[in-house]
Amino acid sequence: MDPGVLLLGIVIAITLILFMSNRVRLDLAAVLASLALAWLGLIAPLEAISGFASNAVMAMASVMILSYGIERTGITSRLARAIVGYAGRNESRIIATVSLTVGLISSVIQNVGAAALFLPALRRIGKQIAIPPSRLMMPMGFAAILGGTVTMIASGPLIVVNDLLRQAGAEPFGLFSVTPIGLPLLIAGVALFSLAGSRLLPNKETAMSKPDVALVWGIDYTIKTCTIPKSSPLIGRRREDLPCTIGSELHLLAIRNHKEITIAPSRYTPIEAGQELAFLGSEEAFKQFVMEYGCSASAPNSGLKEILDSEGFGFAELIVRPKASIIGKTMKDIGFRQIFSIEPLIHQSGQIESRADSSESPFSAGDVIVAFGSWSSMRLLASHQDLLLLTNPQEEEARQGMGWLAVLIFAASLALTATSMPISLALLTGAAAMIISGIVTADEAYKAIDWKTIVLIGCMIPFGIAMERTGMAELLSGSIALALAGAHPLAVMLAIAILATTLSLIISNVAATVLLVPLVLATDLGVDPRSLALLVAVCAQNSFVLPTHQVNALLMDPGGYSIRDYLKAGSVMTILFLAIATIFMYVFI
Repeated sequence: MDPGVLLLGIVIAITLILFMSNRVRLDLAAVLASLALAWLGLIAPLEAISGFASNAVMAMASVMILSYGIERTGITSRLARAIVGYAGRNESRIIATVSLTVGLISSVIQNVGAAALFLPALRRIGKQIAIPPSRLMMPMGFAAILGGTVTMIASGPLIVVNDLLRQAGAEPFGLFSVTPIGLPLLIAGVALFSLAGSRLLPNKETAMSKPDVALVWGIDYTIKTCTIPKSSPLIGRRREDLPCTIGSELHLLAIRNHKEITIAPSRYTPIEAGQELAFLGSEEAFKQFVMEYGCSASAPNSGLKEILDSEGFGFAELIVRPKASIIGKTMKDIGFRQIFSIEPLIHQSGQIESRADSSESPFSAGDVIVAFGSWSSMRLLASHQDLLLLTNPQEEEARQGMGWLAVLIFAASLALTATSMPISLALLTGAAAMIISGIVTADEAYKAIDWKTIVLIGCMIPFGIAMERTGMAELLSGSIALALAGAHPLAVMLAIAILATTLSLIISNVAATVLLVPLVLATDLGVDPRSLALLVAVCAQNSFVLPTHQVNALLMDPGGYSIRDYLKAGSVMTILFLAIATIFMYVFI
């Protein structure tokens, strides 16, 4: 055996052991592996870092910025509410709804783009219904990969295989030629995690699924909105004249006057016709208020409710500092709402907890206040001399009114990927447009990138170079072809499917396709060469047992996954994929 092939095999084995042991960070293990390839002379020194200038790495970084831009405009919170509204709080139904939607979308756009679009929405869904993101993200990611097998334009390998067929003088496949295989694969993947997800998926509690302030204090009401008509007896009154706390079940959070929104309006705020009021409280108290004052309840998806439900707003705990200047004074005395722009919901002084209007209650040292407001307002209290903010501020207030522009930029960048433009350049153009338009700042763009994932992918790409340089890839494929001579067509197809799957886990799926398709076209294996070429392109996307696929790498950190998690769920998906792809290719193609 060639010494280069032997050395490369040792490096690959050690790298896989490090990945599965979890004793070394994945990105560090990848860096060490890339350095080993260079120091052993298996690749040139500059080739060890060439992955960071690759199409895959630049596309990954760009799509992270695009995804962050979509999230910052509040689009994902609307998407999350729509999914929860349809699927309810049932985990299996949510998995099926999200996975099927993502799979169908990824049948016409790049699968990493489809996954990135839904990633923020899944974060929010998991937070809303207290499901760990680890139980939602992997099925969505797998569905995005499976969706790439439904049409001939959905993924790199299927696009490349038609180019290779043309170069070989063979007839290329039509747009839906692969659909009889891809659609059953997608349906099988969705069904697998909908029915058996509880046994296959990890149940990891992450920071995103920890109890929040609302849960700790038992604030389980939803925000409700209504509009003030011209005939309402409330017109001409001020906020202090409103019975905004009926018992302890209704609090006025905000008033919207045309496009202007006032959070925690002060007691002097006038009530005018056409205003939209947002309340937090029980359904009974809200209905009583609407009926008594002739208001019109807004639709469940009203604009004001969507804004207040977005990531830019939330609940926080504050405590009165010892020797604070507000001790002995009331909220009314200091103009609490006017100064801080947050709505107090609960005031606990000692053992006494008040959920009614406590504007007349004097503050004492150590009092706890639970309030609702924007995170930007909460952040200003982080260094306040009288109040100590106990809750870590989360996201910035959503950039409302820019959602349509963010979606347009995202869609345009994905549309560019369908042209001859490289996917990295297309997505990087979209990321730059996000920054230029002001949807994302330059600093936010750097923060949006998960550098751990970037390093992992960038350091794994040189393995493909090493396999070609040492001749390992050619040796493996040639040996398989020789061993398959004269075998049954199903056995040949299964072997080719396994080979394509294995190579796609080590090198990129496009590289595996480019390597194997010419081989199956030139070798007489007793099976239609075009069918084998298509099988190679389909199975090159059978990348589930390792996070080497771009989609899996994108979701690994947000989902808190380890290599073992992918091995457990991915191995079942891989076997199912091989069986369906081989049988349906044999029957239909």
